[in-house]
Amino acid sequence: MKMEVQNDISLGKKLLTAGTAACIADLATFPLDTAKVRMQIAGEGLVVLASVGGPQLSFKTPQPGLFQTITNIVRLEGAKSLYGGLSAGLQRQMCFASVRIGLYDTVKVFYTDIVEGKKKSLSGAMNFGVCIAAGITTGALAVVFAQPTDVVKVRLQAGNLGKNSTRYHSTFDAYKSIAMKEGVSGLWKGTAPNISRNAIVNVSEIVCYDMVKQSILNTGLLNDGIPCHFSAALGAGLCTTIVASPVDVVKTRFMNSGPGEYKGAIDVAEKMLFQEGFMSFYKGFIPSFSRLVSWNIVLWLTYEQLKILVQTKTVSTNRY
Repeated sequence: MKMEVQNDISLGKKLLTAGTAACIADLATFPLDTAKVRMQIAGEGLVVLASVGGPQLSFKTPQPGLFQTITNIVRLEGAKSLYGGLSAGLQRQMCFASVRIGLYDTVKVFYTDIVEGKKKSLSGAMNFGVCIAAGITTGALAVVFAQPTDVVKVRLQAGNLGKNSTRYHSTFDAYKSIAMKEGVSGLWKGTAPNISRNAIVNVSEIVCYDMVKQSILNTGLLNDGIPCHFSAALGAGLCTTIVASPVDVVKTRFMNSGPGEYKGAIDVAEKMLFQEGFMSFYKGFIPSFSRLVSWNIVLWLTYEQLKILVQTKTVSTNRY
């Protein structure tokens, strides 16, 4: 499989284009993400009933579905709560997506040059390995830059269900409050599981999109256009949801936890497994699937169209 990388857009424009496309995708799918977070943190503790002179009884509250979760949020907190943490989410996408998506082609070319020495095109298996390495690298780098925005976004989305039930007046207040109460390190809470999660997400999402798109083009099933981009995005969203859901739930639980509640991501996973069962790792799967598939479709269609727009303007400018 021959590797094709577009190099006719400057790195700065790629970063800005990727961040803008991700923000548009976030605006379109944010209520689904909020519902996913609420479903993921539901059931973190058991409801305990103590009878006089008798044993304590504990039970788990029933887990509502996607539409019921959204309905409950709107009914109890207002429709505005579906967009709680939106500003932090957009900040996150500008920092996060610009790095993990905008840098992907550049890092892939860098690894390609190392592996093949610019002598010949890569074989299919080697090309796949290079794509995975590039996805892991840009995913990890993005977390380092964007982790504080992710922590704040999760806290604001969690609402009154969060273990950190001190609510924040604004996004800035959330940054300030977390830093003062939990230290600056609190803003980087859950970095390790988030790196794991986003390495997986990046490989599942970007690499899957990249490989499916190239396969479609190489086999001649579709031309390079919206139908091709839509098909590749659909495959990327499905693959990402299946692979990344367990790590995503652990990350959300850990980010939303109070100081000292968990020893680390492994402790979160162990407590979830023993207290709530294996399927707790797939809490919020339906909103995750709905959100990631729709998010990928909006993201990649927007990103590809923005790249075409930027390329066209660049060519027009260079003519004069």
